[in-house]
Amino acid sequence: MDSRLLDFLARAEHVLARLEPMLPAQRPQLDWNTCMAARWVRDGRSGYLRPLQVSLDLSLSDLLGVDAQREQLARNTRQFVMGLPANHALLWGARGTGKSSLVRALLAEHARAGLRLIEIERDHLAELPRVVELLAGLPQRFVLFCDDLSFEAGEGDYRVLKSVLDGSLEQAPDNVLLYATSNRRHLVPEHQSDNENWKRVDGELHPNEAVEDKIALSDRFGLWLSFYPFSQEHFLIVVRHWVGVQARQVGLDWSWDEALEKAAIRWVLGRGNRNGRCAYQFARHWVGLQLLEQQI
Repeated sequence: MDSRLLDFLARAEHVLARLEPMLPAQRPQLDWNTCMAARWVRDGRSGYLRPLQVSLDLSLSDLLGVDAQREQLARNTRQFVMGLPANHALLWGARGTGKSSLVRALLAEHARAGLRLIEIERDHLAELPRVVELLAGLPQRFVLFCDDLSFEAGEGDYRVLKSVLDGSLEQAPDNVLLYATSNRRHLVPEHQSDNENWKRVDGELHPNEAVEDKIALSDRFGLWLSFYPFSQEHFLIVVRHWVGVQARQVGLDWSWDEALEKAAIRWVLGRGNRNGRCAYQFARHWVGLQLLEQQI
């Protein structure tokens, strides 16, 4: 073979080797009969749904002290799975109180009935219409889940979300529902300056339209569920539950006593926030410590 051709092929192979890492990764194939959850991943100007390996071990009975919120969202989800009218849901309130865990537990509860979960990040909400388009017509029921949803002043993505939730000329498919969690009730920050340009007409107060525009987003969610910080009694009940779950998984014999209760209280005082996440973390810490002491 001609030496010039060999040289050209060698250089071409070198160029292709350098370009290969820059090429988009092969997109995985989704089979919704076996895939329970996926995440929307941005890829250049487009995106795709990447399957997730999820655990279905979390049960609704593991969520203690949020009975009213659990029952309302469970009822709404049952309606949705059965093909009945259901509402988009906003779960707002204190951090670590079970908002995201409740959504995951509902997936475990209804996965066999065809419920599927799709995670979408707040920064990707502009692509929400594209995600909805991909799901339209499929036999499964999809909950689009946006965790820790909020917007800062000046961001316009919340208007895209408003259009998808309600108000667009094109009706959203009936097999898609949006569940979102947030620490803010109205999702968009409200400032004192929003109310400065008010006026009184014939005794009626007309607030600045900016306030109405911001509040209108949370109004698009038909179901609002509020979550609050735990009392100490509530926190200790949750700690006792999770210690029992963790100990049972590893075969650890244990009993609830004053020393364990005090250890849990010291733990939460160091964190400064009584919630379910803190209770779960303490349970893992305490059970792991007991196992370590047994091996020493």
